[in-house]
Amino acid sequence: MSKHILLTGGAGFIGANMAERLAHNPEHQVVVVDNFRTGEPTKLPNPDQYPNVRFIKCDVNVFQDISSIFYAFKFDYVFHYAALVGVKRTLANPVSVLNDIHGIENILKLSKNTGVKRVFFSSSSEVYGEPVEFPQNERTTPLNSRLPYAVVKNIGESFLRSYYQEYGLEYTIFRFFNTYGPKQSRDFVVSRFMHLALEGKPLTIYGDGQQTRTFCFIKDNIDACYAAFEKDMFINDVVNVGGNIEVTIKELAEVIIDVTQSSSTLKHLPPLPEGDMTRRLPDTTKMDQLLQRPRIKLNEGLKTLLESKAF
Repeated sequence: MSKHILLTGGAGFIGANMAERLAHNPEHQVVVVDNFRTGEPTKLPNPDQYPNVRFIKCDVNVFQDISSIFYAFKFDYVFHYAALVGVKRTLANPVSVLNDIHGIENILKLSKNTGVKRVFFSSSSEVYGEPVEFPQNERTTPLNSRLPYAVVKNIGESFLRSYYQEYGLEYTIFRFFNTYGPKQSRDFVVSRFMHLALEGKPLTIYGDGQQTRTFCFIKDNIDACYAAFEKDMFINDVVNVGGNIEVTIKELAEVIIDVTQSSSTLKHLPPLPEGDMTRRLPDTTKMDQLLQRPRIKLNEGLKTLLESKAF
């Protein structure tokens, strides 16, 4: 049975990969929108390969822009992935980050009014702020972060819960932890380190490099999120989507130097003034139920990324 799907932010790294996955099913009619603020046209699904995908340039934060698309296509499902992303970019553009609240509200108002069955929302590990427990469980959101990006994601989650409570609009929230893979921009640590290593330049680390992250290869992210959609799992719920092994930033740099067989060294810079949390480790129990397979290991994912030459 045909499903009409809207995906916002579809020229971004994760959004473009999800658009392709949705379009693999020829019965899915997928409309992709992006304003190219941080996305790139080259990341969009190839229309020759996916004739069931249509792209429309649009700013979801502008109601007149996005409303005409909703009324023209009558979507069954919406994946709201559009957002200003990247720690340094969001720190430098805090007002633009806060403007994304308008996009969230527009998507939910229009979804409610046009019969959308469920909204899938890309939230972030940043909602945890400085963590208060490990692993970080979906039920515990401390609300202790001052960063606009984290605040906007928390507001988005609250909007979704409120629209379900008052209007019955169903949702699933994906809290993305560090995801990497082909087509990711250089604003993110893995692709930045890969470029520096291949150029033989020092890999720059903020602080002592002992801050930890978990790294999730893009295929694991997309497979988990698509399973939630396809199997109707974790409706009106929150799912951590990320790796399950803590790695220090220093260790990440050393692994990338090894994988690329680089002569690069490590260069330590002063710590970022804010936004660089000390630890990240998600509880991935729900993601495990969605994946139903082992995760792609970091060194395997990095080798795949290196072979792709798309970073």
